[in-house]
Amino acid sequence: MAQSGPIRRRRLLAAGLAAGAGAVLPTGLSAALVPTPRQTPGPFYPLRLPLDSDADLVQVEGTGRSAAGVVTHVFGRVLDRSGRPLAAARVEIWQCDAFGHYHHPHDRGGRADPDFQGYGHMVVGADAAFRFRTIKPVPYPGRAPHIHFAISGPGIERLTTQMYVAGEPANARDGILGRVRDAAARARLIVPLEPAPEVEPGALAGRFDIVLDERFVPG
Repeated sequence: MAQSGPIRRRRLLAAGLAAGAGAVLPTGLSAALVPTPRQTPGPFYPLRLPLDSDADLVQVEGTGRSAAGVVTHVFGRVLDRSGRPLAAARVEIWQCDAFGHYHHPHDRGGRADPDFQGYGHMVVGADAAFRFRTIKPVPYPGRAPHIHFAISGPGIERLTTQMYVAGEPANARDGILGRVRDAAARARLIVPLEPAPEVEPGALAGRFDIVLDERFVPG
């Protein structure tokens, strides 16, 4: 008997996390990690969070359909500069759909893919690991492909940043990415997306560890 959408999503995410965690999460970290640069949240953070706002943005609960685009698993950890995992951090992501539209009334409202959630969030556990099942970001007018991230939680000052895709020609022309002058900090924002058939057939995957400096975390 076929599994229902929500059950299939939960099992797929759990299986993907188990398959990838050992290979992608660091086991030893230096004492001087480069902090993740702050980036603008942009104008399209949701005015109202969707009823379905879990970590799987590819399937909206109740539709029975999948979003357009290339399924992409983005995973990582939330750390301080010493490599200490920041448990209980809340991680949010939002991005445009495969056609360059956000679920936001000020961005050509009503035209976004109804099968793409557009926003997701989760609260990390003791290991501070997160994983989202979304789509490969696409260019937006005037912008390189990117995914917005926001980190908050107990004792954590909210940090908003963006993740970019390695190898995208538009990265060199993106004005917001270009404001990050430090090469090491800029590199922290750019993530290779590689085929990941062991996680999900036809999917891509990339690791995006988020490092908060002393301004954002408790002492």
